[in-house]
Amino acid sequence: MAENPGQSGTEHESPDRKRPISGLNQEKMPSVEDQEKKQDKSGEHSPEFKAGYVAILGRPNVGKSTLLNALLGQKLSIVTPKPQTTRHRILGILSEDNFQMVFFDTPGLLDPRYKLQEVMLKSAERAAQDADVVLFMIEAVPESHELDFQMLERLRVEGKPSILAINKVDLVPKTELLPLIDECARRYNFAEIVPISALKRDGVDLLKSLLVKHLPVGEPFYPPDMVTDFPERFFVAELIREKIFQRYGEEIPYSTTVVIEEFKERPGSKDYIRAAIYVEKPNQKAILIGKGGAALKRVGKEAREEIELFLGRPVYLELWVGVKEKWRQKDRLIREFGYRP
Repeated sequence: MAENPGQSGTEHESPDRKRPISGLNQEKMPSVEDQEKKQDKSGEHSPEFKAGYVAILGRPNVGKSTLLNALLGQKLSIVTPKPQTTRHRILGILSEDNFQMVFFDTPGLLDPRYKLQEVMLKSAERAAQDADVVLFMIEAVPESHELDFQMLERLRVEGKPSILAINKVDLVPKTELLPLIDECARRYNFAEIVPISALKRDGVDLLKSLLVKHLPVGEPFYPPDMVTDFPERFFVAELIREKIFQRYGEEIPYSTTVVIEEFKERPGSKDYIRAAIYVEKPNQKAILIGKGGAALKRVGKEAREEIELFLGRPVYLELWVGVKEKWRQKDRLIREFGYRP
């Protein structure tokens, strides 16, 4: 049940922009000759070179994606004020002279209400099991953190270092922060407790150094200029979904998923991207499109601008909307749309 309400965001011209993220295109990975030159210049990695996986975990809306972007120094995960924006386990790679950290940005920990949330929770739990270091996040707010600790205990991450990042410390007086730190130290055996503001980057460098401290010694897993192993089309779909989260109320974003049906690179011309946006009900489709297609065109324009910044080249973006009833409850459709535990 899918109709094409018209093209969206295709009528606007934009200049070429520099690509802000490297390593997304596998064809641009360094050649063997380049790597040999680097080894000739700097020698083999030091015996103290560290490499490992770090799972960023926490309840919805604690700032996990904002922290990942701050650690990487560039936007990789989409960020919105709404909880449960992240649905996939996003992989981000940070490489420096003496270490390589591979981060998992995970969906928020919650008690699932439908099958998609069950898959999202399993994805977060799997990240915790696969990681060398667990980075657990809570908010520095004057409320009970009982649910946070229940979720942490449920992850069963004994036997590996767990670091607590208390985020959004810029929103509370320091007098309220010290009792919270003491409570967290009593409740769980954290290797480190670090107050931060991911949005303002306060404490992020200290947190990074402490994460490196707890990484195992080892060789890097990825080339040094690689930021993620996800394909470009994945991030294009995420950027479209981000604009939907930013533009619509509570119901529409959570009922929506985005599928890139066609992605053609056209040297000398704009890349062509055709994306399908699926919702669960016909009335959601009508709201998403808006009167005369105006709402969808606005989403398309904003998404196209963000995609061009991300790719560093102009694109022609076509959007259409379809209905897949109760897709969040159906295993087949969840898998078909690319969600994996």
